[in-house]
Amino acid sequence: MPLDILTIGEALVEVMRADIDQPLDQPGPFVGPYPSGAPFIFAVQAARLGMRTGAIGSVGVDAFGDCLLNQLEADGVVADGVRRSPDETTGVAFVAYQADGSRSYVFSLGGGITSDMLKPALFEGLRCFHIMGSTLSMSESVLTVCQKALEMAIEAGALISFDPNLRPELLPPGEARIAFAPFLAAADIFLPTEAELLQLTTAGAVEGAIEELLARRPDRAIVVTRGADGCSVYSADGRIDVPGCAVDEIDPTGAGDCFDAGFVAGVLGGKSALEAAQLANACGALAVSAKGPMAGAKSRAEVERFMLSQR
Repeated sequence: MPLDILTIGEALVEVMRADIDQPLDQPGPFVGPYPSGAPFIFAVQAARLGMRTGAIGSVGVDAFGDCLLNQLEADGVVADGVRRSPDETTGVAFVAYQADGSRSYVFSLGGGITSDMLKPALFEGLRCFHIMGSTLSMSESVLTVCQKALEMAIEAGALISFDPNLRPELLPPGEARIAFAPFLAAADIFLPTEAELLQLTTAGAVEGAIEELLARRPDRAIVVTRGADGCSVYSADGRIDVPGCAVDEIDPTGAGDCFDAGFVAGVLGGKSALEAAQLANACGALAVSAKGPMAGAKSRAEVERFMLSQR
């Protein structure tokens, strides 16, 4: 059966500081591991929304690999593209939270992604290919593989969804603009923050950046995310501002990934831009309501109940 959504990228677990304002360069308690990796958080949320979702990545033959793969199996994510290698270790992200809401990371990325992992069967009949800038920032070799995956998805007639997910600790913004250019050019759905939008275009203001991107591809949707304030959807038809949802924040990790999954699932489900953005906002809000990157990713029924409560 063809996939609705396929994503690719860093498969890892997350180990986080137990309390706020505990720096990573000093001794202190951690909690975890939690299954994580931005593309895999996205995949789990999409699957919980009812999308037939697959993922491509690499883990080691170790307990952390078990942690992630067990979660994928529980959620029905097609893991045919996930390689298990005895010569590699599963990636780990160590995370610290600051009182101002910011986060700091130390990454120990695991196995790489190679072209032999791009199984043609995963792309046959594919409806949407979702790619993230954090993946493109892993290495030159991974970037090359992702360019091949992009070509295969386009050949399959899939929509292309791109979240720049800039990680300056992996790739400086100037280099990212060059590396991300083919993916931005191909994106039918582009999901940046305001800061990312400005860093990846030549414009000095949001409206100018939107005009620049729509001039290149007037048929695309640009969804500018604004955290708790919701999002704005820009297209050739104009701008739609969609307010955020009220929720108590416990753990912000994965909010953007769940937002992406909500919007893509909405589009593939035939929803209007407004409806897809409302679904995305709800998924992003719920994502921060539980400890652990995937713990706040809810089923479609749970998301819809939450949306009704917000109204």
